[in-house]
Amino acid sequence: MNKSLFSLCLLASLLLASCSTLLNNLPGVYSLEIQQGNIVDQAMIDQLRPGMNKRQVLYIMGSPMLIDTFHQKRWDYVYSDQPSGNKDKVQKRITLLFDNDQIVGMQGDLRPSAVPVVKSSNEATVDIPKRDLDKTLWEKITGLLGYSGNDNGVKKEPANSKPADVNNDTPH
Repeated sequence: MNKSLFSLCLLASLLLASCSTLLNNLPGVYSLEIQQGNIVDQAMIDQLRPGMNKRQVLYIMGSPMLIDTFHQKRWDYVYSDQPSGNKDKVQKRITLLFDNDQIVGMQGDLRPSAVPVVKSSNEATVDIPKRDLDKTLWEKITGLLGYSGNDNGVKKEPANSKPADVNNDTPH
């Protein structure tokens, strides 16, 4: 009984292991590419220089993956990428060491280049035409409705109309 139970368990585990291998290699089956951690590339590392403060590092690298409670002067960035298919897992690690809130050391898989990197800007200058700000929004709205905007509430006469005879009291 024990021998047959052991054989059955061994056979079941082999079948399960082979099924996972078969399922991973089936054509047409989609598998997700899984990225974990901070994306760390050489361009980011090239921008880091000794003496940079923590704010500058946060701007370039983003928040660290690990900040050890017992080692506040050490920031760890870990990046792991498991491409879909049978490609190898890619993992990068970089550790930044600080003293008085400034970078004093760097350890890990990537090294900064010896030549300073100048990051090019994609910003452009655009000339904006001047706006006509003589009238307020309220004046523009009341102008569309035909009101003159006078304080006494009298509507302005058009320029080509004749003024009314004020001295004549007789109705027309």
